[in-house]
Amino acid sequence: MRNRLSDEQGFTLIELLVVILIIGILAAIALPNFIGQRGRAQDSSAKTDARNAVSMVEACYTDTQDYTACTTTTGLGTNTGLNFVAAAPAAGEVQVTASAANAYSIVAGSRSGNRFTIAKAATGAITRT
Repeated sequence: MRNRLSDEQGFTLIELLVVILIIGILAAIALPNFIGQRGRAQDSSAKTDARNAVSMVEACYTDTQDYTACTTTTGLGTNTGLNFVAAAPAAGEVQVTASAANAYSIVAGSRSGNRFTIAKAATGAITRT
């Protein structure tokens, strides 16, 4: 065996391999938690847009007593922070439709490709999908 000189510095190969192994184990634990986080955040944003649209539609209904008057920017306003569309919503857009004076459906598009719906039936029952 070779004696180590007092001025030699550095790490042995075993020490470096142990550090690499520890980093690999930590990465294996942490990475699955972060994968998909962006999609969940985008979905959360779309759900928030849908809830905000519900608040605006209900506020409009309080004034008009008719949900059909609350499906356009005329009834909801243009300075809402939401992008209302008449057709199926794309990413970041919200569609409000009223099937009757006392029923509506709100669909919000997520940048992850998902769509979220909040619907109020004429009976007052609210469903979320």
